Amino acid sequence: MSDKDFTDVVNSIRKQDSRFDKGAYYFIRQALDHTLKHIKEDQSGNNHHVSGKELLEGIKEYALDQYGPMTKTLLDAWNIKRCRDFGDIVFHLVDAGVLGKTENDSPEDFAGGYNFREAFESPFLPPSKKEGPDHSHN
Repeated sequence: MSDKDFTDVVNSIRKQDSRFDKGAYYFIRQALDHTLKHIKEDQSGNNHHVSGKELLEGIKEYALDQYGPMTKTLLDAWNIKRCRDFGDIVFHLVDAGVLGKTENDSPEDFAGGYNFREAFESPFLPPSKKEGPDHSHN
């Protein structure tokens, strides 16, 4: 799919549900490509269906690699606050025919996942600030 076609799809999705910034959809597309590439390297298989859990880990890895300590700030700007939001974006793209799914896949596969603060902020905190969630200064 060309970027122009993808832009049209994203614009159409956002007319129905404008919760997430356009950038979030491009990010998920890139994170999926990243995840698929690494799964293929790990398992010499050709067609591997990516589960919600695998995609969540791939998203985290890709985000930290690409955006480092700015990841949480960028996700906030895109209005992505929790793992379930990734699932909503993925399933918007599934409904639009951009991504495929199996009968066992659902947005709930992304619920739970990981804590955004632990995943995207803690790796960059000095050791004295990593004592635990009770020491949050928010």
